[in-house]
Amino acid sequence: MSFVVIGLGGAVGAMGRYAISLIPVKTSFPILTLLTNIMGAVLIGFIVGIVNSRKDVSPNTVLFWKTGVCGGFTTFSTFSLEACTLFENRSYCMGGIYIALSVCFCVLGVVCGRKLTMLFQ
Repeated sequence: MSFVVIGLGGAVGAMGRYAISLIPVKTSFPILTLLTNIMGAVLIGFIVGIVNSRKDVSPNTVLFWKTGVCGGFTTFSTFSLEACTLFENRSYCMGGIYIALSVCFCVLGVVCGRKLTMLFQ
């Protein structure tokens, strides 16, 4: 059953990621991947905050949201490829900025997501 729950969540997350990729943005900076990773960080922080504050959350619910949806939605592998591509194209400054922004804002996103759980307690 766990595999089905994760698979369904992964499908939801992947469709959400794809929907964001359809936003028409014309820039060489991978802004949509950055935004997707930040939103995913906020979401996983929120999920962890809810799970840590409530004891009535089922393990399958956690698997659906944390492993499935967040795993299907966030794009760290794409982030890594885009960072490498920026460096391969000798866009060292843009690559460094992209990595720094991704790491800083995604960590901050997890903190914000956890803080959001206070609104639901």
